[in-house]
Amino acid sequence: MDTTATPKHNNGAIFVQTVADYPLVEAIRQNVVKHPVLPDAPSQAKLVERQSAKFIEKYVDYIDLGVVEWRKAFAEHEKMGKKAVLFVMTDDTRNCDDVADYLRATYPEFADEQSVLVIHTKNNGEISEAATGKAKEELEKLRGQANRIDRADSPCKAIVSVLMLKEGWDVKNVTTIVGLRAYAAKSNILPEQTLGRGLRRMYPGDVEEYVSVIGTEAFMAFVESIQTEGVELERKAMGEGTGAKTPLVVEVDRDNPKKDLEALDIEIPVLSPRMFREYKNLADLNPENMAVAPVSYRQFSAEEQREIVFRDITTGDVTHTTVLDGAGVADYRSVIAWFARTVMKELHLFSGFDVLYGKVKAFVRNRLFGREVDLESPNTLRNLSEPAATKKVIDTFKQAVNALTVRDRGDAEIRDTIRLRQPRPFVAREQGYLLPKKSVFNRLIGDSALELDFAAFLEDCPDVVSFAKNYLAVHFKLDYITAAGDIANYYPDFLVKLNDGRVVIVETKGREELDVPQKMMRLAQWCADVNQAQKQVVYDYVFVDEAGFRKYRPDSFEALMAGFRQYR
Repeated sequence: MDTTATPKHNNGAIFVQTVADYPLVEAIRQNVVKHPVLPDAPSQAKLVERQSAKFIEKYVDYIDLGVVEWRKAFAEHEKMGKKAVLFVMTDDTRNCDDVADYLRATYPEFADEQSVLVIHTKNNGEISEAATGKAKEELEKLRGQANRIDRADSPCKAIVSVLMLKEGWDVKNVTTIVGLRAYAAKSNILPEQTLGRGLRRMYPGDVEEYVSVIGTEAFMAFVESIQTEGVELERKAMGEGTGAKTPLVVEVDRDNPKKDLEALDIEIPVLSPRMFREYKNLADLNPENMAVAPVSYRQFSAEEQREIVFRDITTGDVTHTTVLDGAGVADYRSVIAWFARTVMKELHLFSGFDVLYGKVKAFVRNRLFGREVDLESPNTLRNLSEPAATKKVIDTFKQAVNALTVRDRGDAEIRDTIRLRQPRPFVAREQGYLLPKKSVFNRLIGDSALELDFAAFLEDCPDVVSFAKNYLAVHFKLDYITAAGDIANYYPDFLVKLNDGRVVIVETKGREELDVPQKMMRLAQWCADVNQAQKQVVYDYVFVDEAGFRKYRPDSFEALMAGFRQYR
């Protein structure tokens, strides 16, 4: 078996031996790769293919626009410690060298000889020894330079190549592609391969990333042909005065002269964890004391006992069944072991399998079905494969283990502090945001309309000195016990500093969630612990539900505290 980015013939037909095809359109929609962005019509209309015998003069507009877009991307990604890379494709080796010389002579960023990497390739995309006239050692060095271009210690900021580098290409930081050549089917190159030079993602997570694609009419027509595969290409304004085609960067607004970061900063104490697991109690589990509503024990036919049932993961409906040939003999021990390991995995238990195995075995044999059953019976194993039985075993043991092992230390101490001026810049997926005046951050990104509306309310509150969204990068979290009895982390929504010096932790909710009471009880406990451990600042909390906020929107934060008393 093998994997390939393009399992197709030149006519677009999928290889007949393909087991599964994951098309580029799905990869883009699911944020597995970057989103290609093309110039919109007004931006493309400004590009002129000049009448000149000189390659550079002919395509100078395209090169300049590519550099402009690359510069904007470079500035944004640099905040994240990443280096944006420009990729230029030409039609032959001589023009390849001319473009490199033009970049070095025209733009200060490429003045260093090593900042532009020139790679001559053969028709199949492999590095050409004949074209470069380089010895084997130098070719290996060239390959290494190409693969290290993402690294901070690499001086390369641009690659100029005739084709695309098929061999060993694993570069993630290409943000701008400039195509100065036409493509044809006889070149054995597909548009997916062309775009593929810049589609690898730079960041983890689900943020949308972009690669700007600029080129001649022939090149753009070739790239746009990928739309026949269902790929929707975005078109945006490009050039001077337009925004960078990058994910949103959230950072401390250090360059804003209108903000006093010292006054806007908020300090949050970091307490020692209260919740912990006492693993030594696992042996005290008693299956006879576990509260459980028995699952019905059905009698299956000999054929049904050999069935493997496939269900739709979203609806639970049976999609099809497969009947085993009976050659294999099922063993209840492996089933019991699977239950025990699943419970351990979901509860993050690292030891105790031998203890848990015996407890699960006794529970299944004596309690699960309301009577004792024969574990050796194929009919029992078939009953255990039913979703109701599986869920009952796992849920019952998770609840019992949590009740037995999860403990509260009863107190907490201040171990550190978080200041909102400390977080490093981070990227976020493109969504609605506010440009706050009362926050150390440059943007307040809302995960919902309620969060954006609440942020706007805080901006207008006369008694609010500063506020911030509690981004993951802030690292303010509370350990708490969920409704299911497990230990989890809770990240409150907002941090607010009032003009009387108080700091209020705010939780906003558009819809009721199962764990909200547990979270708010933990938040109240955290405030009490902090206020007991120090006396300099009073910490408080408030829960804001969307319905109440929309109906009874207050005119100050003090009024909000007075009106929203749930979980107090």
